[in-house]
Amino acid sequence: MTAMQADFPTALSLAQDYASGRLDPLEVVTRALDNAALEPGAFITMTPQRALTEAAQSTERWKRGAPLSPLDGVPVAWKDLFDVAGTVTTAASAVLAARANAHAAIADAPLVASAARAGMICVGKTNLSEFAYSGLGLNPHFGTPVNRALDGGARVPGGSSSGAAVAVAAGVVPLAIGTDTGGSVRVPAAFNGVVGYRASTARYPKDGMTPLSRTLDTSGPLARTVADCIAFDAVVRGVTTPAPYLPISLKGQRFVVDPSFSDRYSASGPVLANLRAVVERLRDAGAQVDSRRFATLDQLHELIRSHGWLGGLEAFDLYRDLLDSPDAERIDQRVRTRLEASRHVPAERRAFLREQRLAMITAFRDELADATLIAPTVPHVAPLRAPLEADPELFARVNLQTLSMTMPGSFLDMPAVAMPSGIDSDGLPTSVQLLRAQNDDDALLRIAVSVEYHAF
Repeated sequence: MTAMQADFPTALSLAQDYASGRLDPLEVVTRALDNAALEPGAFITMTPQRALTEAAQSTERWKRGAPLSPLDGVPVAWKDLFDVAGTVTTAASAVLAARANAHAAIADAPLVASAARAGMICVGKTNLSEFAYSGLGLNPHFGTPVNRALDGGARVPGGSSSGAAVAVAAGVVPLAIGTDTGGSVRVPAAFNGVVGYRASTARYPKDGMTPLSRTLDTSGPLARTVADCIAFDAVVRGVTTPAPYLPISLKGQRFVVDPSFSDRYSASGPVLANLRAVVERLRDAGAQVDSRRFATLDQLHELIRSHGWLGGLEAFDLYRDLLDSPDAERIDQRVRTRLEASRHVPAERRAFLREQRLAMITAFRDELADATLIAPTVPHVAPLRAPLEADPELFARVNLQTLSMTMPGSFLDMPAVAMPSGIDSDGLPTSVQLLRAQNDDDALLRIAVSVEYHAF
């Protein structure tokens, strides 16, 4: 946990306070609703009536000693790609918001419903880059979320789960759920000094979630601790074993750093210095950290360079009708330009990239074996917002660089946990990500919580 968030309660600490009677969900949720109004641009929709009703019910359960789960009564926010009953899902798009005005969701998305069955309380839906298609988090329609702790609010929040990261970093909620197609959980977690968990694509249901890339889309929580991410994961999947991921010793645990990965994407000095410091703490804790180059990552870099980004091609397919309509003029120009870049790519390219992806997922699993890859999450700290708003070409360059170190993990469907690694000379957060092979989420989370416990 960074100093920036040290004064805010975690989800698990709230549950302890509920159990002891020091706090009750109704007062916590009321405070969360009040605090949300103080964070400009972080939320698109609030759900106060639902939240207060559910909080009162949770308070009664805790008084009876009968919570529905370890996270009963914990407030949570959902990225506005998830359906929440009675609200419009906008994907942070003025066009979709207008088109959907009469079409509020009739039911919660399955993941939202799972959290509700565990007693978690939805306080609202958070802002994002339009259609979830940017790593920087700017939004001209609903306002760009501002983290006031980042250079007085002068820095971008990261995207696309921008509002989710700001809501957690500002202490509005201890948990916010985002989506990650090319880095959209990990990048804003990195920029805001919080934790973000990108689950393998098969981990959580995608129904009731507005897509961007049907192949690469997944979701995951942002929180102040890995332990909170694990607790969320456990309750929504119905894992009932108490404390399923206690920290384990790092002695003999294998980690790998690929030095060419940082070189290829021009990681900054502070990012690399803080990565090295983490590696040394891992070694001090008894872990084995090797340095070697991964052929699969080299091949993937060349594939993306020569054939493009599968997520971008699938995003264009999803939004082509909108791009061909008069409403296209109302799309954020930066997002529209990026979508249009895929217009003339041959259709067969999609199938080729999907085939290559499957082969590379297998090859990378073999290369990694039973180790954990550790790498920077983003090659730089959060950039200044104003120049990016003023210069579309600068925006495009910085956006691509921002996503460069998270896109490979998305393409290979690697579960990943982004964790704060330190700060630079200006006090801005840096981050490392821990990654495992596809569907090795349980091992990743067990390692990540142990790293959090022993090395931070």
